[in-house]
Amino acid sequence: MPADPSSRMTAREAIALLTGGAGFTEHRPPPRTLPPDGPLGWAGYGAARERASARSGEEESVVYGTGVAGDRACVLLSFEFGFLGGSLGQLTGDRLEAAYELALSRRLPLLALVATGGSRMQEGMVALTQLQRVAAASTRLRAAGLPQIAVVRDPTTGGGWATVGAGADVVLALPGAQVGFAGSRVRPPDADPYAYGAEGQFAAGQVDAVVPAGELRGTVGRWLRALGPREAHEAPRPAAPLPRAQPSSPSGLPASGREAVERARAAQRPRAEAYLADYFTVRLPLHGDRCGGTDPGLLTGFGLRADGQPVAYVAQCGTPTRPAGYRAAARAIRLADRLGVPVLTLVDTPGAANDAEAERAGAGAAIADTFAAIAAARVPVTTLVIGEGGSGGALALAAPGNTHVTADSYFSVIAPEPAAAILKRAPSETGATADQLRLRPQDLVELGIARSIVT
Repeated sequence: MPADPSSRMTAREAIALLTGGAGFTEHRPPPRTLPPDGPLGWAGYGAARERASARSGEEESVVYGTGVAGDRACVLLSFEFGFLGGSLGQLTGDRLEAAYELALSRRLPLLALVATGGSRMQEGMVALTQLQRVAAASTRLRAAGLPQIAVVRDPTTGGGWATVGAGADVVLALPGAQVGFAGSRVRPPDADPYAYGAEGQFAAGQVDAVVPAGELRGTVGRWLRALGPREAHEAPRPAAPLPRAQPSSPSGLPASGREAVERARAAQRPRAEAYLADYFTVRLPLHGDRCGGTDPGLLTGFGLRADGQPVAYVAQCGTPTRPAGYRAAARAIRLADRLGVPVLTLVDTPGAANDAEAERAGAGAAIADTFAAIAAARVPVTTLVIGEGGSGGALALAAPGNTHVTADSYFSVIAPEPAAAILKRAPSETGATADQLRLRPQDLVELGIARSIVT
């Protein structure tokens, strides 16, 4: 789709869109003087810079400073595409690094409004190495537990996309914006243009949301509230409270293993969407695994509860979870852990996807990474099993010592049908096998697998 005209706004127009009447205080790094035609002595580069400055009214391709987006103070940096295509040179690197350091010193989130064609050819390798400066500054910000949000405008390509843009914790895009590592003049001639746009990058799991300009300020404000940061002197946030049980037709607990499985598989049984809608007043989805994959049966993101408490969520939707889903889950859990936000996981899957495509996509490694993300988490993780708990594909999202179950759920080392098959039992013995597996909610509490039954 064509780019939204607002995606080609100037750097200061983009800042004003996010800050509204709250104002913006510009900062500048210590001055540095370049040779007349830059570090390479590129003939005419000095004159090109002067023309770019006269056209755009800016001294460089990035403007940065402090402001308020929504109702949250933050550091904003905004690219001016009218200044040599928003390209990165040595002085741009000075400004980018200074913006990250300003966020670090003031413990503020960083909000980057990106529109760039990449590294500046007239400065050669000197320009390209600015990407290393940006990566190092971003790493310091992550280590300090401070969030980074990028809004990618038209166009966002090259090294600016591969560092400031795609390197952010949350990536939002304006509709129709050109987004990709390869710019329009260096792609293969037969390349599908959809792959290089905001919508295509969203479909591939590289962008979290495509947000119209008119909705951007509100969306960013909600993200800033959900991500923090938590002040250094604040006590750690408490564990995410348990969701309430959602209405279901059966009453009481299942009398047999077979009944437990049937209730967990019942079409009328409440699913993840019902639990999340009841739990949060605001939901902000994360999208994709950042490796080119998405799993519609696995929901991740951050949300705000009625009391304003932020909680990250990972929720299975009753389908076999694919490798992209596990990678997305690990991404959300690690981000929440870094920002000090508690995590809620909702378990509901017959098991991990086991088709050939899932194996080629690295099912084992993705599941292992999810186990590792929960094991390493310093924030509390709360788990509620709301339906099927099928084997390791479900256990990967379960919090050791803080897993709870609903009356409409089961949890088992393996589903009773394949268990009977492995044991060479007749299909008629599936019910007896389910009883032997002790997979009912009350069995799980008795075995110490679950802490409580939420009814």
